[in-house]
Amino acid sequence: MREALEAFLQELTAVRRASAHTVAAYRRDIAHVLDLASGEGKPVRPGQWDQALLERALREQFRDGHAASTAARALAAWRSFGRFLVRRGKLASDPARALPFPRLPKRLPRTLPRIDLNEALDRLAQAKDPAAARDLALLEMTYSSGLRLSELIGLHRGDLDRGARLLRVRGKGRKERVTPVGERALAALDRYLAAQGRSAGARDEPLFAGKARAGAPVRPLSPRTIQRMVRRRLSAVAGGLGVTPHALRHSFASHLLDAGADLRAIQELLGHSSLASTQVYTHVSRTRLKQAYDQAHPRA
Repeated sequence: MREALEAFLQELTAVRRASAHTVAAYRRDIAHVLDLASGEGKPVRPGQWDQALLERALREQFRDGHAASTAARALAAWRSFGRFLVRRGKLASDPARALPFPRLPKRLPRTLPRIDLNEALDRLAQAKDPAAARDLALLEMTYSSGLRLSELIGLHRGDLDRGARLLRVRGKGRKERVTPVGERALAALDRYLAAQGRSAGARDEPLFAGKARAGAPVRPLSPRTIQRMVRRRLSAVAGGLGVTPHALRHSFASHLLDAGADLRAIQELLGHSSLASTQVYTHVSRTRLKQAYDQAHPRA
């Protein structure tokens, strides 16, 4: 079974083109069950992968205080692995199919107030500290194009068409999309690159580069660096609450919807495969819903 796990993860990477984060999470979730069956690192027979074992692992998830979303992700990994085992002839059926998914609470994405966010970005544009140019460019690009953190880090210089104001983005599952970039974001990016002495560079060079030793290749900024920066720069906008880079992506979608943008257009801009993923913003954007009601209902 441990050999089957390695084969499954290889398929996940090569065929289904899953992200490194997804592969690592699936490895943890499945290996934990295998360790539960026979001990850490010890061999496991296919027959040991049964419903009783998976139910025991699921109970442990809740006993240890994990969120329902964590248990749901683990169950998704087990089901995917179970289907793989059935295809390979190691199991007659997938025992994880008999387990119901945990009920997930409806969590609305956090968005930042439009006026407060714009004022914070304008203040940062006037700041004189050494990191201000870099931080403004990161925030403006994320908010301007609704980027995920991984997409922001993965940008190369060749992905930006400066004249057309378009950006090629590599999203989840290595899917590519082209999204517009605003003039404010482009101006902030130009200022950042000039301050870094990087106005010219190779097309495959990271757009946002970390510190590199002399002679070493240019590497992108780390996710942790950007997360810390966002918390520091936008904590006041979030009312003192913790704020993540993803809040800028949520704000991008919600603010577009409030201004009258079509939901399917927002779906394309975000790179969502399903409109259902985008529809969560209709719950956030009460202003937009009230406007639609006032304009469309004959008795409003």
